[in-house]
Amino acid sequence: MVKVDDYEILEGLYYSKDWAWLKVEDGKVRVGITDYAQKQLKEIVFTELPNVGDEVVQGEPYGTVESVKSVSDLVSPISGKVEEVNEEVSGNPHIINEDPYGEGWLIVVSPSNLDEELKNLMTFEEAVEWYKKVIEEG
Repeated sequence: MVKVDDYEILEGLYYSKDWAWLKVEDGKVRVGITDYAQKQLKEIVFTELPNVGDEVVQGEPYGTVESVKSVSDLVSPISGKVEEVNEEVSGNPHIINEDPYGEGWLIVVSPSNLDEELKNLMTFEEAVEWYKKVIEEG
C-alpha cells in the first residue's frame, strides 16, 4: 500500500480513471471504489447496485452511490456477468467509507473479455503516478 497525499492505493489491484478498483480472483473480478472516491464523496448514505445475473460493460454505469454531498454513477471497470452483490453495503453503505478495499467491495463479475479489458486499466504503479498528477493539478 502506498499513500499519495492522504489517499491509499493498494498493490495487486487494477484501477480505472473512473475511481474504481478491481481484483482478479480465480477467474472472476471483485470491484469497488477507491479510497480517493470515498473520501471525495464523504459520508455515503445509499448505494444502488445491479442484480446477480445482470450484465455490466466496461466504461458504462452499473449503479449509483449517494452521499450527503451528491449522487455519482458507479462505472464498471470490466465487462461481464454479475455473480455476487455485496448485500452488506446495501444495508450499511458506511462500510465503503470505512473499508473501500475490503468489506466495502461492491460486486463480483465473471468477466467476458478479461485479458483485453485489463489493458484499458492502470496497474498499481501507473495508478500511483496518475494519482500524483491528479492531486497536484487539484
